[in-house]
Amino acid sequence: MKGNYYFRQMDSVQAQKRIDALTAELNEHNYRYYTLADPSIDDYQFDQLLKELLSLEADYPLLADPNSPTKRVGGTVAEGFATVQHRYPMLSLDNSYSRQEIEGFDQKVRKLIGFDGDHRGELAYVCELKYDGVAIGLNYVNGMLVQAITRGDGIQGDDVTANVRTIKSIPLKLTGSGYPKDFEIRGEIFLSRTAFAKLNKEKEALGEQLYANARNTASGTLKMLDSTAVAKRNLDCYLYALYGEGLPHRSHFENMQAAKSWGFKIPEYSTTTKTIDGLFEFIDKWEVRRHDIEVDIDGIVLKVDSYDLQEELGFTAKSPRWAIAYKYKAEEAATELLSITYQVGRTGAITPVANLAPVLLSGTTVKRASLHNADQIDKLDIRVGDTVFVEKGGEIIPKITRVNLDERPADALRTRFIAHCPECGTELVKLEGEAAHYCTNETGCAPQIKGKIEHFIGRKAMNIDGLGEETVEQLYEAGLVHNIADLYDLTYDDLIGLERFADKSVNRLLDGLEESKKIPFDKLLFALGIRYVGQTVARLLAVHFKSIDKLIAASFEELVQVEEIGDKIAESLIAHFQMEAAIAHINQLKSHGLNFVLEEKEEELVSNKLAGLSIVVSGVFSEYSRDGIKEAIASNGGKVSGSISPRTSYIVAGENMGPSKFAKAEKLGITILSEVEFIEMLS
Repeated sequence: MKGNYYFRQMDSVQAQKRIDALTAELNEHNYRYYTLADPSIDDYQFDQLLKELLSLEADYPLLADPNSPTKRVGGTVAEGFATVQHRYPMLSLDNSYSRQEIEGFDQKVRKLIGFDGDHRGELAYVCELKYDGVAIGLNYVNGMLVQAITRGDGIQGDDVTANVRTIKSIPLKLTGSGYPKDFEIRGEIFLSRTAFAKLNKEKEALGEQLYANARNTASGTLKMLDSTAVAKRNLDCYLYALYGEGLPHRSHFENMQAAKSWGFKIPEYSTTTKTIDGLFEFIDKWEVRRHDIEVDIDGIVLKVDSYDLQEELGFTAKSPRWAIAYKYKAEEAATELLSITYQVGRTGAITPVANLAPVLLSGTTVKRASLHNADQIDKLDIRVGDTVFVEKGGEIIPKITRVNLDERPADALRTRFIAHCPECGTELVKLEGEAAHYCTNETGCAPQIKGKIEHFIGRKAMNIDGLGEETVEQLYEAGLVHNIADLYDLTYDDLIGLERFADKSVNRLLDGLEESKKIPFDKLLFALGIRYVGQTVARLLAVHFKSIDKLIAASFEELVQVEEIGDKIAESLIAHFQMEAAIAHINQLKSHGLNFVLEEKEEELVSNKLAGLSIVVSGVFSEYSRDGIKEAIASNGGKVSGSISPRTSYIVAGENMGPSKFAKAEKLGITILSEVEFIEMLS
């Protein structure tokens, strides 16, 4: 029976008042416990209040607040995550690794804003820790959390609002006053050291494999489809940047202090300074103390405090000019190389992997490290039994940096790279000018087959809903798919009854496959996974040849006539289309109705304003990414060229365009457009 007798005797007005009172009280207790670390009631009392609110909401579902404290415990299982464009792009920061680079950053900032030595008091920096978590953007309207978006590619990310509502340090409803009507606050979601240790202790008790590190676990948790499971992981969040109109101050530091009064968890470690010495003091302090706090950090962040100066300094295509990250030197540890094994990638490239005696490094246990290729093994002269030094590149990916030759065993044998594929036994080849060895058995080597299918279904390719790496593995092992085309032969009867496949999941996958048939030709061409044919090349080829049949029939000379298509890409295309299996797969896909012809509306896209023009793009830009400029050229009828020649119509030049290109353009009399002039040309 839901609720109790007393609650069911309430009318809706009384129930609303009680729900509002409980919501306010529970929000206050959450804030005191998770943000201030100063609880005023015990867990039992809190649970009783929460149960009362849950009971009321069950009896009066129409009165339940979408930001109710009860949402902290999670809810239904989601179908997936919607992709949402960021209102303000989530740019990355430039990294630095030395004092000289920090001094250079300070000098560049002062030069750009015209401050000399007599104006040192007018420039202030904010010093913050660089947290090793998952970037998040939180949108609040009228003091209520309405949306939470992951960083994604910086332009768009995933809507993970339901999962973020379970994070108790993130306010669902703001307190205090003075916050803007509509704003975004950004920060880092993380697992504390304590929470991560607790999760691994539970895994160990169950005899399961332990999580590798807190950052990846936090990222995986945030993408779980069951928000109830997310709630049990105890994610946390620090906030460090405000965006929007009508912010209360023109200073970053002051705005973050204001945000603290609204209920946000603002790190207490940040400070301000007006001197380069102050920057170095902060860097030195936290290099020593970085393991003393509950969250992993891999460096510090320096920001110009004044918003007015930030606006004056502006952005490059990838990062703000008013901020920089200082990365601490990666920790290094010595351990024994136990063995070397070899992995096969989607393209057949063979990657050697070092298997190590477990060693603790930057808070995680490292057991494996990539050796990249045969040249790297020879360069290090690395041998099984060696004592090797391992560090984490960017404190994420382990790599071997050197060998302790003094401790090399007398019987250690020189490493010889394998001659045959470890999966299918095919003799390996090493192409001229390339470092990697390759297995050429594209149609019979299991890792290559599965890798190609995983590439085909990816978000940037066919974006097939209901399919992921685990499902591909399952379908391959069940003998249902042996290539990308087999996906479209799958039926309801094939899938129903497989592990994790019920009626709903089967129909979702089949619907996803059917929907993917609408994907345009250029994306389908990219999805085929032809070597060297990335997204941009696929688009150029699709626009030029208009159909897969014309592309297959193209000669080497015809291919290299296409802008950006060089000898290597042309040779790869010809070799691919000479394979009987590749043509068979394309014909199989055609029979299922996939789109191998560029439709007229795709060609036209925006306009023909740049028709017949060959344009070179060089440098970095503030409004568009470099690829964005190229896409704008292609969608307005122009051709993107990789090199300057007498056929070049214009050069769109951003910051850091090389002087040799300027000289060549001047010699040939080619007009150079700034980013602003290019945008004006289109509009």
